[in-house]
Amino acid sequence: MTAEFPPIDRDKSPLFDADHDPVRIADALRRSPHFAAADADPGGDTVWFTTEAGINYTLTFKDAEPTDDDLLTEPVLTEAIAAAILNHPGFVIADADSPREDTITVQTRNLVRHLLVLDVDRGNVLAPEDLSTPAVDVALAADKLLASDPSDSERATAELLNYVAATWDKQDLPLREHAQAVARTLTR
Repeated sequence: MTAEFPPIDRDKSPLFDADHDPVRIADALRRSPHFAAADADPGGDTVWFTTEAGINYTLTFKDAEPTDDDLLTEPVLTEAIAAAILNHPGFVIADADSPREDTITVQTRNLVRHLLVLDVDRGNVLAPEDLSTPAVDVALAADKLLASDPSDSERATAELLNYVAATWDKQDLPLREHAQAVARTLTR
């Protein structure tokens, strides 16, 4: 006699499903302050994300073995991506730059390993002259605040941010970083 088991209802299953790993990685990137946006196709093998600078990238899931792809010619954000992935409860390992500088090896809680290959999304890359600079980002956040009928303290904050943005090259690094942090807080 053979026992028949009912099919698993994947929506109710507490087990992690490898088909959802791209969605989990996109979710982890969205939660990180280093990325402006992230998305994935459920059941697909690609994650699309945009950095704070407005550059679009893709992460493609491959078997966890090295490939012969060319290395990227520019610095990449594998460390920030790996850190964001590790902040998601579905992942226990995210090893940036392993086996190459444009890859991340990840492992889920249920021991499924993936090799993520990072590449610039050539179809959506902004021209270098269209990329925003930190000073422009700070000024934009201040202008958005001023346009929203701010309180007196919000108006003072926006005016201070506009001053820092206008005198960006004369400001020291800690003040620039603080202005960027305040601007990021205002845009959320």
